Amino acid sequence: MAIAVQMDFDGATLEQYDEICGKMGLTPKGPGPAGAISHFVTKTDTGFRVVDVWETQEQFQAFADEQIGPFSAEAGLTAPPQLAFFEVHNYFTPGS
Repeated sequence: MAIAVQMDFDGATLEQYDEICGKMGLTPKGPGPAGAISHFVTKTDTGFRVVDVWETQEQFQAFADEQIGPFSAEAGLTAPPQLAFFEVHNYFTPGS
């Protein structure tokens, strides 16, 4: 079952987000990691928020452990994001 994950990175900047993505080899509008269905990021009053949809929570967790955590630390983030998970009822894929 697909899951949505909301990650709030308080105290972080969009420049740090861009640095983390660069370390992961992810580019704007480029392909995502295996298992990721969609991704977007927004600035918040206290940092930034990432919202992803993944095929499974296990795929997200493996990616978080292997990439999000280590690369966030390298970019100077000192605290892990606040996480919230939601079961996905439906999602759309890009049209042609």
